[in-house]
Parts: sequence; structure tokens; C-alpha cells
Amino acid sequence: MNSSWNTLIDPDELFSQLEHTDLVIIDCRFSLADSESGRNQFSDNHIPGARYAHLEDDLSGTIVAGSTGRHPLPSSSAAQNVFRDLGVNNHSQVVTYDDFGGAFAARAWWMLHWLGHDHVAVLNGGWPAWIEAGYPQDSSPGKTEPGAFVCNPRPDLLISSLQIDSVAQDPGRLLIDARSHERFLGIGETMDPVAGHIPGARSCYFGDNLESSGSFLKKNVLRARWKELLQSFPASDVVSYCGSGVTGAHNVLAIRYAGLGDVPLYVGSWSEWITRRERAVATGPENDHD
Repeated sequence: MNSSWNTLIDPDELFSQLEHTDLVIIDCRFSLADSESGRNQFSDNHIPGARYAHLEDDLSGTIVAGSTGRHPLPSSSAAQNVFRDLGVNNHSQVVTYDDFGGAFAARAWWMLHWLGHDHVAVLNGGWPAWIEAGYPQDSSPGKTEPGAFVCNPRPDLLISSLQIDSVAQDPGRLLIDARSHERFLGIGETMDPVAGHIPGARSCYFGDNLESSGSFLKKNVLRARWKELLQSFPASDVVSYCGSGVTGAHNVLAIRYAGLGDVPLYVGSWSEWITRRERAVATGPENDHD
């Protein structure tokens, strides 16, 4: 493979690479309302050669009541084994996709990036863009040869529950919240038992990274948007979070694609933050940037 992609890849670029043996395509379609819908959709139709990764079964660890968020990060060794089972080798070009603007595909993208695998990209526009372009579909389960991926985790890309308390109180750090503006404000919370946001956080809804088609904004537009939102904070001093560490990865991807650097992710996110009653909760328009 003469080229490599590490943020986004367009459908025409992916189509041109379908015959490469180093290519691994991972279908990440998922619905929080119906956890089996993505797997069922994959069985019906998918990009030729794709393998399926389930958000809860493959891309999350074990939930511990009163301790973890809704989609905790698996250990690096467990995640390594998941990607090996999906056929990933250290030289693989991995492409992830979904049908929700890249929200779930970005989780797999971020996990591989965290594990030290740089040749991984999200399909820009996802499954809808692939279908719109008229590219081939497949319904066969196919065979996946196990890979031999050896991870080399990057701890600088991860903010743990042990670190988040000090980060939240540090005026030299910026927390960005990828959830909807309404959930940030504490309005209409349906996913978690406590509404609001981490005090001092800035609302940066992940959906605003996208055009109406579901593809990412053009790079120059995205760069201008994030430079304004981050102001003078360098990416290394920013921490992204969301409800459970999924759409927060979408903002990490957008910032990296915009050329502004790597932002660490608080994977536990809001659903983990609220497991400890002593942690402060804010509601209302504090630092809300619509």
C-alpha cells in the first residue's frame, strides 16, 4: 500500500484500496437504543471484506457498578486481542466506519491510536456515503485470519479516573464536552442518572464537526472552528469527554484532522464522573459555546 491514512479516508480512496491485503475494514455500526441493530445490519450488508466490532462486546471493558462509566476502556492486552481477532497486524491499514457520522467508528479509531497503531482512519461519511457513491456491498460473513498486532500504548492520550479530579480543577487545562448542548446544560438527560456537566467544561457538541450529509467539515473550516473553541489552549492541555467515552473520541479525531494536535480523552466521561458523590456537578450555560 503506497499511501496511508491516519484520520479520515474518503469513499473513493477506500474503494481504490479494496484489493490490498494489508487493508482491514471494521464495521462499527451501533445503536444505543438497540444494541444488536448494528450486528444485524452488518449481516444484511457491509463493505466487502469488512469485519464487525460491537461497541459493548468488543470496544468496551466490563462495567463495574458505582465505579466505571457506561463504556469503560478495556485493558490494553484485552483490546490488543480484540484487534488481533479482527485481523489487525502492525503493518495493517485499518479503516473504521459506521452510519452515525463516525461517532462509533471514532471510538475504534481512538483505541487503535491509543494502542500505538497510527495507520487507522475513519471512513468520511461512513456507510451512507459508501452507498451514495454506488460502491459494492457484501452480505457474506467472510473469513478473518487472526492478526499479530502488538500494541505499544500511548498513556499521553488517556486521562484516567485517578487524574480527572486534578485536571478539572486546573485552570491551565480545558475540558471539552462532546454531548448535545441540552445534556451539557442539564436539560432532558435520558442516558445518565445525574444531569449537568463537569464544572468549568466547555460545550463542544460533536455533531458540529459534520456537514448535513454526515461527512466531516472541510479541513480549513474545521480548523477555524476548533481554533476559536480552544482559544489559546494547546491540544496537549485539552481533555475531551462525553457521556461514556464514545463521542468524545469524535472531537479528538476532528481536532487531529484539523491539524491542531492530539487531545487526551477521559474515557470514563460523565457517566463515570457522577459515580462519586463528592464530585461537583454544574448545570446551565457555563462556558457554553453554541
